[in-house]
Amino acid sequence: MDNLQVTKLLVSSPSVLGLSAERTLKPKVKWFKDLGITDLQVAKLLVSHPYVLTRSVERSLKPKAKWFKDLGLDDLKVAKVLMSIPSVLTHPVENLQTKVKWLKDLGMDDLQVA
Repeated sequence: MDNLQVTKLLVSSPSVLGLSAERTLKPKVKWFKDLGITDLQVAKLLVSHPYVLTRSVERSLKPKAKWFKDLGLDDLKVAKVLMSIPSVLTHPVENLQTKVKWLKDLGMDDLQVA
């Protein structure tokens, strides 16, 4: 992240300063990068949606990614979804499942839903 991005992040979410770099920040950035999200994309994501730093990798991020993968998306497509609609990270999987069921009830198949 460049200085301007760090400044924007801290202005919009000063509580980031209270997060542990080792236990919180680095594991989240690594998880996003492991999905195929570039450093630049991770920086943009964190600046525009700093709340993702409050999500647990194990209890929130991984289960959501797994759920998307179970729909048939690979890591790059999951990354694309997360970059396109980062707010999806705030929704419980149960809510996402309800929406997918509704789309399928309308007649959409798995490929169309994914």
